[in-house]
Amino acid sequence: MTDPDHGQAQPSAPDLSHLSLLWALPEHAAAIAQLHGRSFDPAWDAGTVERLLSNPGSVALIASAGAPPVMGAFVLAQVAADEAEILMIAVDPAWRRKGVAAQLVDGVKRGAHRGGAQALFLEVAAGNTAAIALYRKAGFSESGRRKGYYARPDGSREDAIVMRCPLP
Repeated sequence: MTDPDHGQAQPSAPDLSHLSLLWALPEHAAAIAQLHGRSFDPAWDAGTVERLLSNPGSVALIASAGAPPVMGAFVLAQVAADEAEILMIAVDPAWRRKGVAAQLVDGVKRGAHRGGAQALFLEVAAGNTAAIALYRKAGFSESGRRKGYYARPDGSREDAIVMRCPLP
């Protein structure tokens, strides 16, 4: 398939009928960093990811599918006392709009609750309407705003919306 905007060949969509969510371990750091780099700028390096995954309060999942398994998404959260925060969620472009992010959010909510959290927080760019819709559907609501929190490549600034979801 060709991207009409850029004329580049796009990878075919993976078969996600047998999607697995697995606990992310420090040995997954390189693959997570690689996916992070395809999704965000600046990218996290493998050492940063490994340190986060090694933290005792870490709750992290990867989504994989296929044979041999290919990782196409991850979520990383931290639990501290009775609160947890999603630090990062990334889904490979070929895996988007297929319900993978919703499954990751649901999984991290369960993992954070098991870790003792009573509420889960996250921050999202105010202009990221797709992510905001996903989080609202998952039970999050806006609890605050950080004015001009995100710096954009063109020098502009964008607000971060702080969202909260109570955990059962």
